[in-house]
Amino acid sequence: MTNQHQTTQLKELDALHHLHPFSDHTSLRAGGARVIVRGDGPYVWDSEGNRILDGMAGLWTANIGHSRRELAEAAYAQMLELPFYNTFFRTTHPPVVALSRKLAELAPDNLNQVFFGSSGSESNDTAIRLIRHYWVLKGEPKRRIIISRKSAYHGSTIAAASMSGMAHMHAHSYPLYEGFRHIMDPCWYGEGKDGESLADFGLRAARALEDEILAVGPENVAAFAAEPVQGAGGVKIPPETYWPEVQRIVDKYGILLLADEVITGFGRIGTWFASQHYGIRPHIITFAKAVTSGYIPLSGVIVDDEIVAALLAHDDDFHHGYTFSGHPVACAVALKNLEIMEEERLVPRVNEFTGPALAEVLAKFKDHPLVGEVRSIGLLGAIELVADKRTRRRFADPGRVGLICRDHFFREGFVMRAVFDTMVTSPPLIWTQEQFDEAEAAIGRALDLTLSDVAGEIAA
Repeated sequence: MTNQHQTTQLKELDALHHLHPFSDHTSLRAGGARVIVRGDGPYVWDSEGNRILDGMAGLWTANIGHSRRELAEAAYAQMLELPFYNTFFRTTHPPVVALSRKLAELAPDNLNQVFFGSSGSESNDTAIRLIRHYWVLKGEPKRRIIISRKSAYHGSTIAAASMSGMAHMHAHSYPLYEGFRHIMDPCWYGEGKDGESLADFGLRAARALEDEILAVGPENVAAFAAEPVQGAGGVKIPPETYWPEVQRIVDKYGILLLADEVITGFGRIGTWFASQHYGIRPHIITFAKAVTSGYIPLSGVIVDDEIVAALLAHDDDFHHGYTFSGHPVACAVALKNLEIMEEERLVPRVNEFTGPALAEVLAKFKDHPLVGEVRSIGLLGAIELVADKRTRRRFADPGRVGLICRDHFFREGFVMRAVFDTMVTSPPLIWTQEQFDEAEAAIGRALDLTLSDVAGEIAA
């Protein structure tokens, strides 16, 4: 731990030299950053000695919790053996071979080859290039348009941000990259009509894809890109009717399906990949985050045999790659991480205990005056904060109340993230009943404190 003087000094140096991601730097520097100094299992500690229950698994990432010695030892051993070598120029190494085989075993049957990077943004940029290159190889270069959804998050590089469906990110692209279209998201609470059933809404949301395909011309559409469950957009969970209809439409028009599993991969909703939960057949899965539980950066693209066959049918290079593609230390850590998840049965445990436990905790707050809806699937959950429960009316100045609530959560020793006025959670897969009880108490206190702050804005 640091003392108060060291904490103050760290905050001052941070303000002088560190540009944070997704931050209002003026307000950040006025208040100073929170200094996190240690992690252990489901908790982190700040520089002032406060223990904080990590309800976001770092950032949808630390599935096995913090500070597992086995992962540090795996990294150390690999650093002594082969700390780095590239995978360019017909070169490979044992950890990348072993991890590629393991991921092929865990992924849907048609996905057997892996291209590696270091972040989810890189993975989705790779997927965009691979999708468009595939159609060129197939003699259909006009197929360039990739359709995704509003509120989708696929990364923050220019191409991945353009494929994402967030207007506040598009505003910084100057302008949005060409070749992307965005349709409605499949979240009933935000998009459903009064009296519309979940089943009917799911079909309507899926058929927005077909409408867009027909609007731009099927001969111009390369792929549909989607998170099985939208994470950073507010944990938007599709109705059961949604994905079967999307699969029908993708098959009908012969376009590729890109499943962005950067958040949902590696057990988050009770299967190794959420695509398996929903029974969809993606041509590409992108992953990152929990493949190493965040202990070291690693990402990748798992590719369908049909796409690989198109690459093999042409003897030219695919001109794409990264210095750290298949980094040996990252691959060794990922292998150990997946081994621990299997040995401790963390993925089936999501269905057997942790997923139902999270749903039970959140359900206790559905009648709170501030709460319009709670929802969860596996270890992804959301609480909608609204001004009027009856009409689903939001607060003025979207995000203001969410930040008030988020700050109360931190002061109560629990991390939940605010997506505008939606509070979201993504706990590590290792939570026990003790952590769920702590979370329940903290949620209750934070919601009550937030209600006190905005009581005059709540509809009677």
